[in-house]
Amino acid sequence: MAHYAIGDLQGCFDELSALLAQIGFNHGSDTLWLVGDIVNRGPQSLACLQFVMQHESSVQMVLGNHDLHLLAVLYGFGKQKKQDTLSEIVLHPDMPQMRDWLRVQPLMCHTEQHVLVHAGLLPEWTVAQAQDLADEVAAVLSGSRPQDYFAQMYGNKPDKWSPKLKGADRLRFATNVFTRMRTLFADNSMDFDYKATLGQMPPALHAWFDSENRQNLSHMIVFGHWSALGFVQRNHVLALDTGALWGGELTAVNLDTGERFRQPSFQKKQGFVD
Repeated sequence: MAHYAIGDLQGCFDELSALLAQIGFNHGSDTLWLVGDIVNRGPQSLACLQFVMQHESSVQMVLGNHDLHLLAVLYGFGKQKKQDTLSEIVLHPDMPQMRDWLRVQPLMCHTEQHVLVHAGLLPEWTVAQAQDLADEVAAVLSGSRPQDYFAQMYGNKPDKWSPKLKGADRLRFATNVFTRMRTLFADNSMDFDYKATLGQMPPALHAWFDSENRQNLSHMIVFGHWSALGFVQRNHVLALDTGALWGGELTAVNLDTGERFRQPSFQKKQGFVD
């Protein structure tokens, strides 16, 4: 029995299949965490979504920004962009079932040692506080009127945490932390523009996991989202987005042993993805 985590799929199903074969993944005994963004921009978004749905007894995902974008499109509050590869899902006869399954997936889950999230945790949040906020968002997503959430999901404000945040502002802020955050300013307000490497980062910014006085060092935080960051394992974080979509690799890590596995991408792209 082994517990693995794999970085952003983004529709790269062939790479996922090859990586699972490489590690000898057994759905009967092993478990798999996916860091979110299972769909979009890659060629096989439908296959990735169907895979996770078919294996929910052994595979756990969290929602990423592209997964939420798909849901927003399906609820009529998002528009497909030029680079999106969501049409197979949007036009599929089983779309309603896929939509309803996807919207009840969490934004965060954790064990005694690890946290699974797409983008990260705000430095001032403990793991327990973060889980409570993720559950707040999940309750609305899985409730009777998810369309009310998607009608107000998009936006960069507020960009700084306050426990006094309420309503749509509170949900939007939490969603942006869990699914979009990369860098912060000195006051821990979020920057949504920077997507490049740590070495190129301007002095006014810092990676969220390099913040002082982080309150979530009790766990190893497993995340993706930041393809230019690549593989990072330090400071109680494990970053797994190694740019499979962009010609890099799809990465798996055995969370019990720390062993790392790499599957070269079959894609011929270069750049960074949001």
